Amino acid sequence: MRAGPETRQAMRLALGTASALGLARFAYGLLLPAMRDELRWTLAEAGAMSAANGLGYLLGALMTAAAVRRRGAAAVFRWGMVLTAPALAATATSDAYPVLLAARAAAGTAGAAVFVSGGVIASRLAARAASGTPITVYFAGTGLGIAVAGAGIPPLGGHWRPAWVGLGVAAGLAALVSWTAAQAGEEASAVTAGRAHLRPLRGIALAYLLFAAGYITYITFLSAYLAEAPLGQVVLAWTALGLAVVAAPALWSRPTTRWPGTRALTVLLGLLAAAGAAPAMAAPAPPVILASVVVYGATFMGVPAAVTAIIKANTAPADWTATLAAFTTLFAAGQTAGPWLAGLVADHTSAGAALAWTAILCAAAALVAAFADPTRNTPPGRAEKTPGGEASMRQ
Repeated sequence: MRAGPETRQAMRLALGTASALGLARFAYGLLLPAMRDELRWTLAEAGAMSAANGLGYLLGALMTAAAVRRRGAAAVFRWGMVLTAPALAATATSDAYPVLLAARAAAGTAGAAVFVSGGVIASRLAARAASGTPITVYFAGTGLGIAVAGAGIPPLGGHWRPAWVGLGVAAGLAALVSWTAAQAGEEASAVTAGRAHLRPLRGIALAYLLFAAGYITYITFLSAYLAEAPLGQVVLAWTALGLAVVAAPALWSRPTTRWPGTRALTVLLGLLAAAGAAPAMAAPAPPVILASVVVYGATFMGVPAAVTAIIKANTAPADWTATLAAFTTLFAAGQTAGPWLAGLVADHTSAGAALAWTAILCAAAALVAAFADPTRNTPPGRAEKTPGGEASMRQ
């Protein structure tokens, strides 16, 4: 089936998540071992670098709704993309720890602006297409960034500075190609960012917070596991992870759109816990790890897509930006605190605690999502309607 114009536009828009998450956040896991060795970081210093990126992400999420209100979603998306590139390249310019902290924080701030504003534009493309495909395609762009980093960084060995420069160049190219993707569906969001609606979606918000605190520690485990692995295994694992994320829309577009209630979100979270993290914890052998990576990649970015679809179905279009920004703030808080808390647990137990943390929190999130019913708390007429009179994204 040929992709419609909205889906084709979402493909270019997906370079936003490729840059903001794939390059600016997840690629750090590939570069951390070399940076720790050369710069003689302690575990606490390495963790603080991740926390700086997370705090920048949190700041960006808090600022985005106001920025969209003043400038519009397209402008925020474009300039977030433009600012991500020098933030990544700046990480190569200095050994000074404060400079590196500032660069990672700046990348997080710009990335959050891209994530939220791009999500709004993707939601409007989905409304026009009466399909969830533009949303899942947008979030699947993360996998492209991971695959590019996974294929390009390991062959550089311990040369982390050229790697950061290369990431900055890739982010710059992504900004150029995606520039015109942030045009359509902009009319309403350019005028108002609306009001955030968390109370009617409080169950979804709690599940999203638990997911955010849990999912990211899997990447911590994967980085540690592959630190001493042969080059071919490292490249295979990271590119498999990225390609699985890219393939996710083929698996999840229809469930995200068609399944009732929170079923799609619950299944995604359950798969992350039971088929992603748990097998790697039980039998950390290369074939099991590779299978775990594929399951993890095919599901974890489906969670933000499913949450975005739920928000779209249960809030008025004028309130999408503010509500998405509020959920992204929760997401940022969770993924900032999660690795730090998991690290404290690992210090007193073992490195496998990172996987246990992911499995337990994603399982808890699945349980919460299973019993959450956003439609019960949604005032009549709040959800967007299709011409046929039904919610275009029944979640």
